[in-house]
Amino acid sequence: MAAVSDRLPAFPWDKLEPYKKTAAAHADGIVDLSVGTPVDPVPELIQRALVGAADSPGYPTVWGTPALRDAITGWLRGRLGASAAEHRNVLPVVGSKELVAWLPTQLGLGAGDKVAYPRLAYPTYEVGARLCGAEAVVYDDPAELDPAGVKLLWLNSPSNPTGKVIPKEDLIRIVAWAREHGILVFSDECYLELGWEAEPVSVLHDDVCGGSYEGLVAVHSLSKRSNLAGYRAAFIAGDADVLGELLEIRKHGGMMTPAPVQAATVAALGDDRHVEEQRARYAARRTALRAALEAHGFRVEHSEASLYLWVTRDEPCWDTVAHLADLGILVAPGDFYGEAGARFVRVAFTATDERVEAAVKRLG
Repeated sequence: MAAVSDRLPAFPWDKLEPYKKTAAAHADGIVDLSVGTPVDPVPELIQRALVGAADSPGYPTVWGTPALRDAITGWLRGRLGASAAEHRNVLPVVGSKELVAWLPTQLGLGAGDKVAYPRLAYPTYEVGARLCGAEAVVYDDPAELDPAGVKLLWLNSPSNPTGKVIPKEDLIRIVAWAREHGILVFSDECYLELGWEAEPVSVLHDDVCGGSYEGLVAVHSLSKRSNLAGYRAAFIAGDADVLGELLEIRKHGGMMTPAPVQAATVAALGDDRHVEEQRARYAARRTALRAALEAHGFRVEHSEASLYLWVTRDEPCWDTVAHLADLGILVAPGDFYGEAGARFVRVAFTATDERVEAAVKRLG
């Protein structure tokens, strides 16, 4: 068993435990801005849908109910501008992290293949490559990669951790390059509904893909937009041939979204009001934290979208983590996301209003 785990890096969050203890010792308690986990209630209409489908004694289907596929394709067309989306272009998954980690394995990649992802990135892209024995390669601009051996290209816009958004014209250029070299593109767009100073665009938008999803798949999650991290509700959309192959594999693997979660997803995708209400909460927290961090001497870079502020005091990230822990504030060190983040920290604004207010007071 160790042969598989030995391929993986040390679990980064374990390194944060001593700083968490320091922050927790603060007289007014910890303000945990390290992990971007939702803290606000699940909207009532989604809870009702979940409860209404609670009597689901049979096995759910891996492809999802027709109602779920209708909801996803309708959202793709209406929200992403993917006008050609049909049922064959969608597939529900059991949370996006599961998909990211196991995708290279399910695609049949292995030794001699390359999986490319941004230099500053969600660590699970690298984990997925390591699990199947492929080579992980990083990029600043994917079109500058040597395409030889690159079988899977991860895009991430808005970015975790930086909040950077890839402009539409760059997406068009990258898609054309990947298609020219026969490279499969998976675009992680889980923060797409959380643009603040830029408007994120999907790789499936008609203007980007030309109305064809060949070689393109987008990854979406309801964890952030609808406070459903605990539900593990996500889906992928795009190239029907790729999704058809993944569907067959996932049927054999029993990778099924529970029936009540499927029903909850239908309700969530059919309602925009709760998304706007949650955006307003996050916008207020973001504004308050940004002002407090800048007044405290931090510089904010990128951060035009997502649930994070990417900040620096031009010092090693662990020094910053220690400094904030002494104030009772826990943040994520930038080197969790690659060596290029060694002088940054990621600050989530997913805490409650009360905890954000406490952080602002301490920074002042």
